[in-house]
Amino acid sequence: MQTLHDPHRTADHILTASQFDRDGLLELFTTARRMESAIAQRERIVVLEGALLGNLFFEPSTRTRLSFGAAFQRLGGSVLDTTGMAFSSMAKGESLRDTARVISGYVDVVVIRHPERGSAAEFAAASVVPVINGGDGPGEHPTQALLDVYTIQKEIGRLDQLVVAFVGDLRYGRTVHSLIRALSNFGEVTSRLVAPDSLQLPDELETEMTARGMKFTRHSTMPEGLADAHVVYMTRLQKERMLESERASISADFVLNAERVNSWCRDEVVIMHPLPRDSNAPVCELSEDLDSDPRLAIFRQTDNGIPVRMALFAHVMGVAEEIS
Repeated sequence: MQTLHDPHRTADHILTASQFDRDGLLELFTTARRMESAIAQRERIVVLEGALLGNLFFEPSTRTRLSFGAAFQRLGGSVLDTTGMAFSSMAKGESLRDTARVISGYVDVVVIRHPERGSAAEFAAASVVPVINGGDGPGEHPTQALLDVYTIQKEIGRLDQLVVAFVGDLRYGRTVHSLIRALSNFGEVTSRLVAPDSLQLPDELETEMTARGMKFTRHSTMPEGLADAHVVYMTRLQKERMLESERASISADFVLNAERVNSWCRDEVVIMHPLPRDSNAPVCELSEDLDSDPRLAIFRQTDNGIPVRMALFAHVMGVAEEIS
């Protein structure tokens, strides 16, 4: 597996959480802590002055798109944005490969989000600059996994010997796919897969987990799946990706609220969610009655996205050694 050790590499793509090993993650987090300190002290770290980021988002996004842009600008770079298929040449029939070759000639690094699984890898194959996967349909979202692991380390103080309960849409929830792969680098981590049968992990990912000796258990009810978990990772039901028949799986059985946390979870549980959460009744998977609960880490989680993505840009662009 690939690590981010060589500070002079500038041609590596970030396409899957599987490319990171333990040392690479911990090195990245060391840089992220330096970035976090600089942000808190309003210190400027200008290591990407003159560099251009192509922020290509062909699916709706708020947090991911803006946090990538903010991270790059905090390092002194500039950002070129495009959002939505209708405003790109792909609406005229241009291939993803042609788009990649053209756009990568304009910028120094590209972040792409696209609704099709494998699209980031296809784009990267034609790009002449590094490409970062900002979400490829139901495939992966590797940078979300990076900030999630960083959050777990900050909240709990360790990354080994953990029980992590993943709840909700595990079939289409790309953040789950990436986080499970990232956590595989740490010892004695057990994944609890809490979902209706129709929304359990894709078979190929369960096969991968088994082949890699990763510990996991499947659960169809929340009380059983959440018991003694150190982290509860709630997910939004990806209704936009589901088959009509799968929407019948959406129910209040997979909703977390204050009463259920107090009844089913350990006192010091960390509650996470990649956001956005679905605020539309009747299925609001993470109730707002938890917003004042200190165990809810979702906003600390989103805040962590800036220093982690700053650190990632620094490594990908080969300037991490310039940051003392």
